[in-house]
Amino acid sequence: MISSSSTPFLSDIYLRINIIFGEEVAIKFKSIKAKHSQLEYKPKVYKTLAGGVGIPFVHWFGTKCNYNAMVLDLLGPSLEDLFNFCKRKFTLKTVLLLVDQLISCIEYIHSHNFIHWDIKPDNFLMGIGKHGNQVNVIDFGLTKKFHDPKTHLHIPYRENKNLTSTARYTSINTHLGVKHTHHDDLEARYFLCVALPCQGLKAATKKQKYDRIMEKKMTTPIDILCHGYPNEFGIFLNYTHALRFDDVKS
Repeated sequence: MISSSSTPFLSDIYLRINIIFGEEVAIKFKSIKAKHSQLEYKPKVYKTLAGGVGIPFVHWFGTKCNYNAMVLDLLGPSLEDLFNFCKRKFTLKTVLLLVDQLISCIEYIHSHNFIHWDIKPDNFLMGIGKHGNQVNVIDFGLTKKFHDPKTHLHIPYRENKNLTSTARYTSINTHLGVKHTHHDDLEARYFLCVALPCQGLKAATKKQKYDRIMEKKMTTPIDILCHGYPNEFGIFLNYTHALRFDDVKS
């Protein structure tokens, strides 16, 4: 059985297929002529992270019929899908169960010298079958190393960087144009889990909308953001804000 779908932003196509061993996998492919394709880079990151809990296994990567293709574990719905199914409201128990796994996934990525750079609910998928309760992290197209592989020095501080991650979930420093580092992943994880006051904001241009989202994040008190959640949520956000750019603690 084969089914397919596509994303309007990346023009990637996903197939679901039963192979010889009765195993369902996902096939992601993109034309070799496509501009800014990240499909050749992603398998290298998956390979480096292979074996970690919540890291999908890449079964094969190569080129066929003018397409780059990647075969990896078939996964279930994203957290965004589930959030919509639950009418944009998770119970506290669900949030706490998810947070524990999200932190583990992000810490594992950081332990291998990578910044994910695009933490959002669309990039966390549940497993299927007996692994249905397992959170998996995907889409390493923006992923970068935060230590230079040759010098082992932390990436240098930079400003005036364009916003490349998803505005709703990105950190305040990233909004301000500071180069993304690993603790921005942690702050983005926080914004993924709480109900942000910036949801549904309207603006005439994309930049104005991004600026309004940033303003809401900067001006909303932490106790308001964390209302209804354990105190540890506020402690966690304060902790991420206290980290220096080159602080490797997580």
